[in-house]
Amino acid sequence: MREGPLWVRHLPLQLASNTGPLNEQLGRGSGSALQGQTGWLGRTLRRALLALLCLILLGGARDPILVPEVSQHEIQVRQGFTGTELLLYGAILTPEGSRAGQDYDIVVVLKGPTNSIVLREKQRIAGIWVNADSAEFRSAPAFFAVASSKPIDKIVDQKTAAIYELGLPWLQLSPIGAFDPAEQRRFSAGLVERRLREGLYKEDPHGVNVSEQVLYQARISLPSSVQTGTYTAETFAISKGRVVASAVARVEVRKVGFERLVAQFADNNGFLYGLLAVLVSVGMGFVAGRLFALV
Repeated sequence: MREGPLWVRHLPLQLASNTGPLNEQLGRGSGSALQGQTGWLGRTLRRALLALLCLILLGGARDPILVPEVSQHEIQVRQGFTGTELLLYGAILTPEGSRAGQDYDIVVVLKGPTNSIVLREKQRIAGIWVNADSAEFRSAPAFFAVASSKPIDKIVDQKTAAIYELGLPWLQLSPIGAFDPAEQRRFSAGLVERRLREGLYKEDPHGVNVSEQVLYQARISLPSSVQTGTYTAETFAISKGRVVASAVARVEVRKVGFERLVAQFADNNGFLYGLLAVLVSVGMGFVAGRLFALV
């Protein structure tokens, strides 16, 4: 009967003595958990601050926008048309609509309808000019003009100029068929040279005036032989050799009046148009001969 109480008395002591290591382990566990939570909270705060800083920096360095306009969205070709001049102008603004206020260069590219064209080289054989070599290009623009605030090679590198076709050396004519690259360059240069003489291709390295880094304007003249169709006026804003903004405006060139009726008849009835042209030529020649005979 005495051993029972004695064992009861020793049991709490033994349990009390065994709770010491348990308390130590609990203390260590709670401390490490607290340190882990503190480290996780610190890392989360650092990431949030870094993300906020990136947003601030990106918000302050947003690219500008271009607001382009042209003086004429439609050019009417009538009898006696001698050409016209287009004024391409606009503004460089921030996305909020305020002044951009940075040093931007502006390049304006006015491009006419693209057509497939065959170039033939003539050679003189035995005193007679005959067709020799030829080359076909899929996308030769009927009109191509580039105006810039500085020479293109001082604004962008050749790779960027080739991507955006910022000049005659980088005009992409898309040759058809496989032939020697040297011959391709020779025929391309011949096409560009011919259309330069005709006033259909042109470059002006100082043709864009930029006022207070907000307003810009460029003047491009169209000759009387300009082809009808849709023309695209694409404007590029360039900063530190990189195109940061671009915008497109369109101009429609179309014939009106009697010239329009003749052009439509020729397009829709090619055979009859050719036959009438021959008959009119023969008739005028006959009448002219009779008049000279009477004199």
